[in-house]
Amino acid sequence: MLLRKARITDVKGVHRLIMNTSADDGLVLPRSYNQLYSHLRDFFVMVDAKDEGTVLGCCALAICWENLAEVRSLVVAREARGLGLGRKLVEACISDAVTLGIYRVFALTNTVEFFRHMGFTEVSKDTLPQKVWSDCLNCPRFPDCDEIAMHMEL
Repeated sequence: MLLRKARITDVKGVHRLIMNTSADDGLVLPRSYNQLYSHLRDFFVMVDAKDEGTVLGCCALAICWENLAEVRSLVVAREARGLGLGRKLVEACISDAVTLGIYRVFALTNTVEFFRHMGFTEVSKDTLPQKVWSDCLNCPRFPDCDEIAMHMEL
């Protein structure tokens, strides 16, 4: 498997992965093609080294503010779960944050144990800037959000 920055040719595979996961278990917000094309540079993908057209996982680092970024859209294909791909994708996003000079990252998640194992700690949603909540308006769970805010200082 190969971890790399997403390319334009990955958008359809990332969309399919996100939409399938969103429809199956609702653990990730759906993303439109427009959102994916507009934010392609935020994404890392894990692809099959023999067939780079097969996206097995994705994750994005979205800059929220001068000193804060969100790890979002973390998805690993069902058939590739348990292989450490999620960890590698999040680590790539954290490394990207450090490269950009951003030393605070957060995630909104229902998979608290995964992020806790990665070194994130649970925080009150009130500690995050209001700008973070703009995506919430498009969420099918709004206003009854059950996600937990997780934070990491780098």
